[in-house]
Amino acid sequence: MAKNPTLGKRAFVEALGTFIFVFLGAGSVIAAHFAGLGTSSLLAIAVANGIGLALAISFTMNISGGHINPAVTIAALINRKISGGDALAYIISQVIGATIAGFLLVSIYPGALGSIVNYGAPSLAASTGVMQGIILEAVMTFFLVTAVFLTAIDRRAPKIAGFGVGLTVVLDVLVGGPFTGAAMNPARAIGPMIAAGFFSNWYVYWIGPIAGAIIAALVYKYLVAE
Repeated sequence: MAKNPTLGKRAFVEALGTFIFVFLGAGSVIAAHFAGLGTSSLLAIAVANGIGLALAISFTMNISGGHINPAVTIAALINRKISGGDALAYIISQVIGATIAGFLLVSIYPGALGSIVNYGAPSLAASTGVMQGIILEAVMTFFLVTAVFLTAIDRRAPKIAGFGVGLTVVLDVLVGGPFTGAAMNPARAIGPMIAAGFFSNWYVYWIGPIAGAIIAALVYKYLVAE
């Protein structure tokens, strides 16, 4: 019988998966600006983030469960899919992976190019208030975490790896990207923020996603789970 991966291996894989996702997701923001895609940049960024997350989850789900997101880990903790100690290790690893990705982007792209978009760090639009941002991030994360539970965690889930979650991200970015950056993931937000030294409304990207994840976890636990 095969042994379950150790916590160290699972935490490393979470860091690696989050690194892959954040590098591709935040990097797509920089690349879209450089390419001058204009109004089509939103679609390009949405697709890049969706595919990036789908790949990261697919690469890691057989080892760590493919959380790649502190909000997902908290939702899994609520549903007793992970222990408290393991959840803490996952979240720390996710933030480390995201931060390494952010610093790598800073080292690769010229400051004149990357700093214009804060190296892919999300931010609120001028017309979006803090509470609006929190609510929008919470709603989008609710959709994301619900997709995670119904396509990846639930034993009845269809075997489509991370692509159901990735498609949800594409749609969320198309809806919320212009207003909050559609992070839906505290690590996705804080990693590039640390690297870029840009912390505008950073708490929005922790409060909103975690609140949405908790609601999704409770809905799954009491209304959906067997």
